[in-house]
Amino acid sequence: MPKAQGIKSVATNRKAFHDYFVLERYEAGIELAGTEVKSIRAGTLNLKDSFCIIKDGELFVRGMHVSPYEKGNIFNRDPDRVRRLLMHKREIRKLQARIMQDGVALIPLSVYFKDSRVKLELGLCKGKKLYDKRDSDAKRSAQRDMERAMKIR
Repeated sequence: MPKAQGIKSVATNRKAFHDYFVLERYEAGIELAGTEVKSIRAGTLNLKDSFCIIKDGELFVRGMHVSPYEKGNIFNRDPDRVRRLLMHKREIRKLQARIMQDGVALIPLSVYFKDSRVKLELGLCKGKKLYDKRDSDAKRSAQRDMERAMKIR
């Protein structure tokens, strides 16, 4: 049986794009159990209030909810457990230096399958102020109105 090729998006964190400016993006693997992978394939994943921390030179994601696999049994794990992310040590050290220096946060942006492996896209993000959120909402609605006007013609 040939391997699945390409990228298939599973979940995106739309709230992150509303609350933060994304400065840089990184890709990381996730350490998962077998039933968690099956559950992610079914699309039962929530990134809404998740964030990443660096502890003892390792990268972890907190708040990522993976619902238990329906057909799983004793092998199902806690849906809200802390999961380790897989990146090179030098990349983790670089991220840790940026987080401590600039006052930015690591926020999960999306989860996807890349050649049958689960990957997480991390964003090095800086928080938006309330007026920034309003401004981006206004620009987005103006762009939507222009697109609607173009479709009518």
